[in-house]
Amino acid sequence: MDRRQSLKWLSGLSAFVLPVTAPGPAWAGNGSKLQKSKTEWAALLPQPAYRVLFEEDTERAGSSPLNQEKRDGTFLCAACHLPLFDSATKYDSGTGWPSFWEHLPESIATRTDFKLFYPRTEYHCSRCGGHQGHVFNDGPKPTGKRYCNNGLALQFVPRSEKLPELRT
Repeated sequence: MDRRQSLKWLSGLSAFVLPVTAPGPAWAGNGSKLQKSKTEWAALLPQPAYRVLFEEDTERAGSSPLNQEKRDGTFLCAACHLPLFDSATKYDSGTGWPSFWEHLPESIATRTDFKLFYPRTEYHCSRCGGHQGHVFNDGPKPTGKRYCNNGLALQFVPRSEKLPELRT
């Protein structure tokens, strides 16, 4: 195989591994970004949630009680309390993590992650930058997206309850 054929082959292969782009604000946020130091977040959050949200750790698959959450309500960022997902968009993806086919408008920001040596699209809370999970193109209609979320990065509030104030 000559160099030209190799380049064609590699460019064709890249079509299968390019990251998903998701609608929403740029990583820099929409101007209302909450600025706290990692020390401040560590003092506010339980250690496992802090590691997921601000050190981009991943919880063990199947470990989140939110996998079984089926009530009507809202899923918030566990750090700053920004509403991220409506329960109407939650579904059982079979992956072991809470999954959604759509996020609330302007609630997430995305960037490319190369931690597994191939590009994936990770998403974060657009307000505090807390790491939520990754988005994939294998979800259900109507979007075809799967927002695969760490349960430790979320808080669920039933529709009958008042949402907590945003953290400042």
